[in-house]
Amino acid sequence: MSAAARGLLTVDLAGIKANWRWLAAVARGAECAGVVKADAYGLGIEPVAKALWEAGCRTFFVATLSEGRRLKVALPAATAYVLDGLLPATAPLYPSYGLRPVLGSRSEIEEWAAYARSVGARLPAAVHIDTGMNRLGMTVEDVEAVAADPAPFEAFPVTLIMSHLACGDTPGSPMNARQKALFDALRAKLPAAPASLSNSAGTLLGADYRYDLVRAGIALYGGRAIEGRPNPAAKVVRVEARILQVRQAEAGSTVGYGAAYTLTRPSRLATIATGYADGFLRSISGPIGRPSPPAYVAGYPAPIVGRVSMDVVTVDVTDIPAALAQRGAWAELIGRHVGIDDLADSSGTIGYEVLTRLGPRFQRVYLHGS
Repeated sequence: MSAAARGLLTVDLAGIKANWRWLAAVARGAECAGVVKADAYGLGIEPVAKALWEAGCRTFFVATLSEGRRLKVALPAATAYVLDGLLPATAPLYPSYGLRPVLGSRSEIEEWAAYARSVGARLPAAVHIDTGMNRLGMTVEDVEAVAADPAPFEAFPVTLIMSHLACGDTPGSPMNARQKALFDALRAKLPAAPASLSNSAGTLLGADYRYDLVRAGIALYGGRAIEGRPNPAAKVVRVEARILQVRQAEAGSTVGYGAAYTLTRPSRLATIATGYADGFLRSISGPIGRPSPPAYVAGYPAPIVGRVSMDVVTVDVTDIPAALAQRGAWAELIGRHVGIDDLADSSGTIGYEVLTRLGPRFQRVYLHGS
């Protein structure tokens, strides 16, 4: 760790491995792939993917070509799918990087088939069908059209047919059963191939949703997959930032922008070196709206006071021994006391956003293990 580090993001790679092994065991025969898009949810695609490989993961999903290239440099033998699909004129890049596109429209399928024929190679790809999210994926009309004229599929092997659940984190939602039924109906019109419907949440819905491959994402990183249920995933992230300054402030004085927080007692305030430029969301600010979890200094809670600024946030350390809350000491923002979902719940967002916003000013530290 650099002496100049103002913030640390510690990633427990052994915990990520343990979470993958847990999900792989739950999947019971379905392959458990690792989703490492968005730089492995902000934690670092190379170290995370290598840890997952060591645990036994062999198939990975990324969002972009550039992420896929980084993955394949780190793990040349991995099977890697790119969820963005096929942008025009990008087909040659996929085989050059050893990647497989997730084709999500009739035009993408036709373009991929034409390219495969032009180079005389059978280039594998996945097919994505939309079952109700209206984002990416083939429409019902697309599926029916290619089913009526399947010639493009003669040019390349379909190695996976996939869709994505809109409400997998809500087990009681009728949307799950509707999507599953449509998925079964539409994939029956396409070439026979392994099927994948479930992310982390879908994996936990039951065997009917697991098919041949599940795509483990947020649960790998310790996040909550199912709303309203205890989260069995190991916590794998700790975020800390240093105290830049400690000051005494009088009762009745205000803290931060907008003078939004007024002190009700003489207080010791610590200014911590993290802010919304680091991904510590401004909406965490409290108590000016919903209550926010405190930071922790030497195991003691330090409530956030005033608004989160671009580079700093202020906490109340009045009730912490002065010898422990000093300039240069570390404050824990995410970790043993406060999880990513605790922070997300208090700021009106989801754990995915909390993780993926953690920025490069946090020095990454990786804990290795079995």
